[in-house]
Amino acid sequence: MPQLPPVTVTLEREGQTLVYPRLNTAHQLLNRLDLGVNDCLVIRDGELLTPDRKIHPGDAITVRTVVSRG
Repeated sequence: MPQLPPVTVTLEREGQTLVYPRLNTAHQLLNRLDLGVNDCLVIRDGELLTPDRKIHPGDAITVRTVVSRG
């Protein structure tokens, strides 16, 4: 059985790249990063992902922290 390619996650603010063998949804990713859905944007190929969106093997995901300036 061929191994699926991992998901690459770039934490934009930290300049860090993480690799996960498997992720199901954007929400699962946020849980693993200990982030809430209002704390950051999850982006794949320029498209914002809502928490329920599926993440596929081989995806390159960017997590951009939301900064509020008031």
